[in-house]
Amino acid sequence: MSETQQESRPHLRKTRVGVVVSNKMNKTLVVEHVARVPHPRFNKIVKRSKKYYVHDEKGEAQIGDKVRIVETKPVSKLKRWALQEVLSH
Repeated sequence: MSETQQESRPHLRKTRVGVVVSNKMNKTLVVEHVARVPHPRFNKIVKRSKKYYVHDEKGEAQIGDKVRIVETKPVSKLKRWALQEVLSH
């Protein structure tokens, strides 16, 4: 790849959409992301959930909100995600 192609391509970060399950910590949310993946043996679609610790600088998300989070550099021991936007209340 040439230098101009590398410069014009933005660094892509992983994004997830999930629901806020806790906002009791200061500037931190717990967001549950549910992924639909095929079972490795039976190929049936199953739901897999994972909780992410998310940095929320302004404290704008509340419990039950649907939010989009983006991968970021580590903020603390567990926080590697940041709040990008609140999609719905």
